[in-house]
Amino acid sequence: WRVGRSCGTEISCATMGESDNVMREMKIEKLVLNISAGESGDRVTRAAKVLQQLTDQEPVFSRARYTVRSFGIRRNEKIACHVTVRGDKAKEIISKGLAVKEFELKRRNFSGNGNWGFGISEHIDLGIKYDPNAGIYGMDFYVVMKRAGDRVSKRKLRVGKVGQRQRIGKEESIAWFEKVWNEDFAKVLN
Repeated sequence: WRVGRSCGTEISCATMGESDNVMREMKIEKLVLNISAGESGDRVTRAAKVLQQLTDQEPVFSRARYTVRSFGIRRNEKIACHVTVRGDKAKEIISKGLAVKEFELKRRNFSGNGNWGFGISEHIDLGIKYDPNAGIYGMDFYVVMKRAGDRVSKRKLRVGKVGQRQRIGKEESIAWFEKVWNEDFAKVLN
């Protein structure tokens, strides 16, 4: 038994369901958008402009780890760009991306730790106006999920472990996805 905070009545922990526990709520921590141009130069900078147009944030360039002659890339050459989006803007961009995929994802789009991602082949499907100088780019969406209390494992002082019950699994993430986007008839296919 424990005493309720607001009115002083006794409430059994068993009568409080999982839905009442704010520590069990899942939320989107961040969305990472990635465009991999595969070559350096003007193509990557144009891809960065597309990301900036979509998110109103400055993208970061990714560099090649080593030289691959068959791909025509050299070590430390800029070959991709990505941007991290958080908050309501992230959810809005995810909705646009899922609309392109018709709110259908496969089970393999979800990882074992509850994160999920998908790709689209043309960025103009998101509602960005086509620019003949920029071209058309495909883009990867990767969504990182979290629960309250996740910071315990990431903070600098007094680092702790997140318990197994508090970690997010694949099945929980799939159920959350179908619940949040149910008005758009979202579903996960095999």
